[in-house]
Parts: sequence; structure tokens; C-alpha cells
Amino acid sequence: MAFLMKSMISNQVKNLGFGGGSEEKSDEGGTSDPAAAQGMTREEYEEYQKQVIEEKMERDAAFAQKKAERACLRVHLREKYRLPKSEMDENQIQMAGDDVDLPEDLRKMVNEDQEEEEDKDSILGQLQNLQNMDLDTIKEKAQATFTEIKQSAEQKCSVM
Repeated sequence: MAFLMKSMISNQVKNLGFGGGSEEKSDEGGTSDPAAAQGMTREEYEEYQKQVIEEKMERDAAFAQKKAERACLRVHLREKYRLPKSEMDENQIQMAGDDVDLPEDLRKMVNEDQEEEEDKDSILGQLQNLQNMDLDTIKEKAQATFTEIKQSAEQKCSVM
């Protein structure tokens, strides 16, 4: 099988003009049929070529889908952070058929981020932010204000 693949690749290179196709001499006695040159029947060769083309189309489709998913992610991030839109990303999504969504793991991450942002925007989120503030700083400011008020009151009132 490895010999067959090597033979097919070398024949394709020769057909492209890199191997000097005019100097090609066949082991079969000068047949120009590519199937016979590779030791296959015509039907086997055609089936093999069809299979190679189908596999290439599947790879190309998967690649286009991945590119569209990445473009979808970039579009989502641009919307989230209010960045300018990219024409190239929108074209990628359209070429994939507009049925592109974020991959499942990225969708989970985005949903988690949205939930965190919603929590921060809610009243409970604001209360939690108050708890996260530096209580020592708040106490120091309150004591300093109390001390200032006490001193000004002492200065105004001679009885104390």
C-alpha cells in the first residue's frame, strides 16, 4: 500500500511537470493508463480517486466550519467589548451557511461570564461588593470623622 501511495504521488508530481513527464517510461510496456501503471483495474482506480476527493471535501468542510466557529467567537467578543465589526469574520460565517454557533465548551464559558456579569449588576451583587470592600479603611475613615466632630464640638462648647 505504501508503494502504491508513493507511486501515485510521484505520478501526480510528474503530471504537474516537475518530474519530466515526457521522459516517463512505464514498466507495463508503454501503457498510458494511470490505473494500469499503478497496478489497479480501471474501476479500482476510479473508486480510489472518488474516495480521495470525498475525503478532501470532508476535510475542507470541517476546516471551513472551524474557521466559521472562530469567526463567530470573534464577533461575539467584539459585541461584548463594543469593538468595531470585521467584514472578514462576517463573510466567514456566511460562507459556512450562517448556521454556525460557538463550540459547546466556549458556549459554556460565555454563559458563565454572562451569569457573573448579571450577578454583579443585581442588588445582591452590589451587596457582595460592599462585603468585599476593605473594612479597615472604612473603620479608619469613620473614626477619623468621629474624632474631627468630637474635637470641633469640644472647641465650641466650653463645658466639656
